[in-house]
Amino acid sequence: MIWVAAFLGGWSFLIVMALAWNALIVFDVIQGINTQNNDPDTDDSALMWYRAITIVWAPLQFITLFGIIYVVTRSGHSLIEQIAVFCAVGFVTGTIGINYSHELMHQKNKLERGLADLLLAMVMYSHFRSEHLLVHHTYVGTPRDPVTARYGESFYRFFLRVLRDCYVSAFRAEQRLLSRKDRPWYDKKNPFILYWGLQLLMLGLAFIIGGGLGVVLFLVQAFVAVFHLELVNYVEHYGLTRKHLGDGKYEHVQPRHSWNAAQKVSNWLLINLQRHSDHHYKPNRRFPLLQNYGEQDAPQLPYGYPVMTIIALFPRLWKSRMNPRVRKWRGMYYPEVTDWQPYNKATNPMPR
Repeated sequence: MIWVAAFLGGWSFLIVMALAWNALIVFDVIQGINTQNNDPDTDDSALMWYRAITIVWAPLQFITLFGIIYVVTRSGHSLIEQIAVFCAVGFVTGTIGINYSHELMHQKNKLERGLADLLLAMVMYSHFRSEHLLVHHTYVGTPRDPVTARYGESFYRFFLRVLRDCYVSAFRAEQRLLSRKDRPWYDKKNPFILYWGLQLLMLGLAFIIGGGLGVVLFLVQAFVAVFHLELVNYVEHYGLTRKHLGDGKYEHVQPRHSWNAAQKVSNWLLINLQRHSDHHYKPNRRFPLLQNYGEQDAPQLPYGYPVMTIIALFPRLWKSRMNPRVRKWRGMYYPEVTDWQPYNKATNPMPR
């Protein structure tokens, strides 16, 4: 669809950005929810085709992204049409590309983790791997995690905060790992060296193929992709916190610390990302084996991500739908906590 938009120009970009997303909402209503779970102990050898989906996407996205830079910069479309096409590209590289990189970065083999780095470099967000693995999964549901949206925090405030804080927290996390081995931050083992190199390579390719305009369009799609990523991050943990046990320690991560959604079709597209409760409970579990949890074990979103991300763009509407659910969740799991104010603010920042 984005190739079609690249050649046609005009309003064709809406095929991707509006029609596809709206179609998902309709299909979710028609197909309903899926609460069936596959055997979590299924061997990797039985998941070959599921793995292949995520592996093949990286080269396909690479060819598509830079192929469309070539086409659009030579198309004769107006600048507005060109930007619109790359907003559609960013919709795809964010909704699918970053999502697949998330699946790949959690795996142990070098091929999959390398493809995750390639996908993230295409959206200039390479530090997401370090931030996600070393910070988010460690501190989720605590003030130390920049990506856990605070109760009452609008998406726009959240977005500006994570753009500022996540890069710093990711770099500090890698720096601490190196310092334990008496290595400086600029050691070749620091993945940020790789991140910077890959991102420069992507910018260089965009310039070689499309000149200055190619670089601008590349950055447009990167911003749209990151915007979609953080919109989903906002939805996934809004207002959910782990109980503080004292001395800077928190309870273990449980399924109740992430919002769950069982909508069938959007889980097909997002490779079960909406089963986020189980992902944080068992981070290394591959996407076909992620388990769905019912209301007794995990808080449930009223709709799937396609609807919830749209609602999140309207703070008053979001708070009217989600704040009562957060308060109900607090009363259900932590009736003994009477003062939630410390959990609503980043009063316990990441250590340096």
